[in-house]
Amino acid sequence: MAKRQKIKSIWYFSVKRVIDVISSLILLVIFSPVILVVVIAIKMDSEGPILADTPRRVGKDNKFFYPYKFRSMIVNAYYLLKTDPKFKEAYEEQQKGGNYKIKNDPRITKVGKFIRKYSLDEIPQLANVLKGEMSLVGPRPYYPEELEKQQNIYPQTKRLVKEVLSVKPGITGLWQVSGRSELKFDKRISMDADYAHRKSIFLDLWIILKSPWAMISGKGAS
Repeated sequence: MAKRQKIKSIWYFSVKRVIDVISSLILLVIFSPVILVVVIAIKMDSEGPILADTPRRVGKDNKFFYPYKFRSMIVNAYYLLKTDPKFKEAYEEQQKGGNYKIKNDPRITKVGKFIRKYSLDEIPQLANVLKGEMSLVGPRPYYPEELEKQQNIYPQTKRLVKEVLSVKPGITGLWQVSGRSELKFDKRISMDADYAHRKSIFLDLWIILKSPWAMISGKGAS
């Protein structure tokens, strides 16, 4: 039984990697006009770099990586959230929330609000997929401090977190395309762990097919 599971796992990750590489290259070509428009819009909207200074996330086997994202916030947004008094309420909301998000985040730029709604800010993560740090489909890439804090709040999730970190995080995932992005941590990590445990290419393909609608509707925004 263990040998069969090992063979299934090797087959799954091998096929998944091939799909990731081929699909990412195709998507980069398809999205190239969109990438150009977004780059111009970001430069015209506010001063600063094209890509965001995103904090590190936890990847497969507890390895840290930095996800590439188009900048949708003011420069030094993550640092200022913790240090600038005018963002105190937003910071407290983030710390109290169960999904590490801030509603009506005051750090988001005008262009940023649009590209985040339709997940266009995540297009650069295709580079993370090509590098092997992420997959097209997978659990949400969690912040290390988020996992530590939430596991203290929900001790029963420690086993689930271990399962989630056995696979690469994804640009899209099960709960995103299910329109359930506002779930609290314990429910969300449960869905991510279920996805990681199933290791199904068919499930991956189903999520990929549903992702365009999640982007267009704005329901997949994270």
